[in-house]
This record gives sequence, structure tokens and C-alpha cells, in this order.
Amino acid sequence: MQPFIRVTGPAAPFPQPNVDTDVIMPKQFLKGVDRKGLDRGVFFDLRFGADGQTRPDFILNRPGWEGARFLVVGPNFGCGSSREHAVWGLAQLGIRALIGTSFAGIFNDNCHRNGILTVTLPATLVEDLMARVRRPDANGLTIDLPEQAITVDTDGLTIPFAIDAVRKDALVQGLDGVSATLARHAAAIRAFEGGHRQANPWFF
Repeated sequence: MQPFIRVTGPAAPFPQPNVDTDVIMPKQFLKGVDRKGLDRGVFFDLRFGADGQTRPDFILNRPGWEGARFLVVGPNFGCGSSREHAVWGLAQLGIRALIGTSFAGIFNDNCHRNGILTVTLPATLVEDLMARVRRPDANGLTIDLPEQAITVDTDGLTIPFAIDAVRKDALVQGLDGVSATLARHAAAIRAFEGGHRQANPWFF
């Protein structure tokens, strides 16, 4: 998992409320046996027309927001089914953080387990950021996770944010759940394995 320390890049506004995982990753992209190609599925019905061509009016297809690293989103983002493909696709597309007032619980957990930072802010701050990133000349942000701060690159506005210490540590180190367990408890796991092998040689 890619560590999240200090990331700079453009942000795109996505103000719609209650955007569910069906919208983020439509069902036809759930058929694969691996995670390859899920970046194409992200917001597929919004990004592409029936002819497969990109929709020039969709925000992530417009000059200035192409290659966005962050999304400033509406409330209850990621609701609906628990499909982790939605988060895998966002990560493959290059999205490193989502900023909003609220996120669906399972989706929020999936983001942190896959290296995407979710930042929850009061509605007034989200609205202010949304207004700024609607302008392609003012949509550059820097998110410093160790410092827990979002900075607007054009004018230096800095917005602090809170995050659970365990999640912060995992994101900074680039550790998923398995990697974090191994990092903290590898010696105890090896000791258990050795003792189990000695006590139950027939099993091996």
C-alpha cells in the first residue's frame, strides 16, 4: 500500500449527496478475477457515453481536473453496497483523498484499508473548499497527513483535520491490516508457530 505522507495535486468538486458504490463502480466491473482495470470503471456511466467516448462535461474529463488526486464530495459519500471494488478503482485512478462532511461506514473503512485518506470536515469548510476547487486555477491542494492539515496552494489557507491515531499511523506507513499486524506482532506470531509445531509435530 502506498504511504500517505504529503500529497499535492488538483482537487475536483463532486457535490452530489448520497453517491453510492453503484455509481462509483458499476456492477459490470465486478466480474474480474483480479483487480486489474478497475480505474476505467470509476464513475463509468458519468465519465463515458453509450458509445464509449468520454463525456466532455463530466468534471474528471475537463481540463484542469483531469488527473485529480483529491475529490471534495457531498454528504454520505460511498453509501449502498459494501463493494470494495469502488475503493480499488478510485485508488487505481489516482485518487489519494476524499474530503467531505460524512462517509458511509464500510466504504470509509475500505478507504483506509486501501490507502485512501478520508477527511471529515464541518459543512461550512467543505462548502468553502468546494467553491475553491470549482475553479481550475485555484484547485491545487496539499494534504500533509503527519501534520493533519490541508493547504490551498493558491492562497495558503490551511485547514486542520482530525483522524484516528491508528488509521493515521497505518496510512503514513503504508500498512494494510495484514501488514500492520505483521509489523506489530511478527515476533509473537513466529513464537506461536514454533511452539505449535513442537507441540503438534503430527500436524506438520
